[in-house]
Amino acid sequence: MDMTALQRMLDAGRDSALLRFSLGKGLLDAGEPAQAAAHLQRCVAQDPAYSAGWKLLGKAWLAAGDADAAARAWQEGIAVAQRNGDKQAEKEMTVFKRRADKAVAARG
Repeated sequence: MDMTALQRMLDAGRDSALLRFSLGKGLLDAGEPAQAAAHLQRCVAQDPAYSAGWKLLGKAWLAAGDADAAARAWQEGIAVAQRNGDKQAEKEMTVFKRRADKAVAARG
């Protein structure tokens, strides 16, 4: 993924949910979860029905150490996936959310 080209597109004003998703994924893959979360939040703000965006946002928050924010993102993503009929995304985020909830409960 050419992050430089993606950033140039954003800098040129060609903002979109897909571009933000791609930037978020690239940053998450590069080990920059907080920056990834910022782009992914813009992704789902631009397209609240983008279930893959919600799923990746939760992963970014979890990688950044915020299990509460991850669980909230996945909760919203589950609702979106249900509305979209996206059963696979719904199942995946349900599993991810359950794990995040357990981590939060374990911290006390």
